Amino acid sequence: MASTTERVGVLETKVNHIHEKIDDLKIDVKEMHDCLDRTRDCLMEELKSMSDKSTDAHSDLAGKISDLENSKNRVIFMFAGGVAVFGWVTGHFDLLIKFFH
Repeated sequence: MASTTERVGVLETKVNHIHEKIDDLKIDVKEMHDCLDRTRDCLMEELKSMSDKSTDAHSDLAGKISDLENSKNRVIFMFAGGVAVFGWVTGHFDLLIKFFH
């Protein structure tokens, strides 16, 4: 059987190894935190870039939709005006024939 001194020596060695392992774990945890911080910063930059692009795309689409609505309204008003003129002409056709004769 080992003496008390030998057992204490073995325990001291094990405690020293545990301290070294804990120090290694602290370093690993710090490196992990640094990596997570860099990843977070990179993701935030990418999200801002994507948000800016999305905002620009929405602005462009809003402008295109506005242009299409203006064109549609112009065509509708021209068609309605044409129908009104055609209706007036057909309603007063006898007056127009008298006017041109």
